Amino acid sequence: MNQLAIIGGSQAYSLIQAGEFAGEEISPMQTPFGESQPVLRLKNGTLFMSRHGIQGYSIAAPWVNYRANIWALKELGVQQIISWSGPGAIDETLRIGQFVIPDDVIDETKSRAHSFFEGTGWGFVRQNPVFCPTLTSALARVMVDLGLDSRSGGTYVCTEGPRLETPAEIRKFKLIGGHMVGMTLVPEVFLAKELEICYASICYITNYAEGLRDRPFQPGVLFEGLLDEPEKNAVDEAVRRFPKIIALLAERLHSIEPDCHCDKLMERYRRTSILSSDWRTWIKRKNG
Repeated sequence: MNQLAIIGGSQAYSLIQAGEFAGEEISPMQTPFGESQPVLRLKNGTLFMSRHGIQGYSIAAPWVNYRANIWALKELGVQQIISWSGPGAIDETLRIGQFVIPDDVIDETKSRAHSFFEGTGWGFVRQNPVFCPTLTSALARVMVDLGLDSRSGGTYVCTEGPRLETPAEIRKFKLIGGHMVGMTLVPEVFLAKELEICYASICYITNYAEGLRDRPFQPGVLFEGLLDEPEKNAVDEAVRRFPKIIALLAERLHSIEPDCHCDKLMERYRRTSILSSDWRTWIKRKNG
């Protein structure tokens, strides 16, 4: 059985912690890249990590310690990661509260640590498919079986943040093929691939990106008025579906044999003895 982990936000963490699946908390781990976020081990064996902290949205996307988080999950035996993310829509045919399983990424981040292998010649890793086909296929089936409003496929544009995007940036992203815009999937997906972990994402659309709708500024509310009250209700309903989605996905994955090459992405380096079979030594060798 492959160990599954979910990386989500503090809102998802609160839902899980208060629900029937909550279990024991694993303290933050010390890694070669600093301290990770704590992990919640659910009763069904799935691990959950809140990338933004467990006490509300305390760490914005640019300052999440992505390397420490992915390293810690690998140390805990994780072989599959599902990212839970709430991007805005660039594609106007997407609906607020709709679920999307992305199949590609455009990296618009600027200053994040993108690799475990800084200063080396390693990590020259192919990025097609970007997301694990075994996990994306399983997610798509779960969405259908639960009768949820969902779409398979779409390009996620990841920006640096913490600010939201300008109207001109959104027009650019639309021109280059972006369907949704968020701040969290990069570098998570690339780091997971470097440590040969299967990674896929389930997104729920939270708002229409800047410039797609004529929305007056509203001080003191989420997104300063980018979504109206019915849209907020649709987002809240999507988030409430999170525990059921994850429970069914975990159950399905127990009986699915991975049909992907995620665990062989560094094979070229192993075959030439540049890297050993023990992934922990990769970083030690780099630092030493």
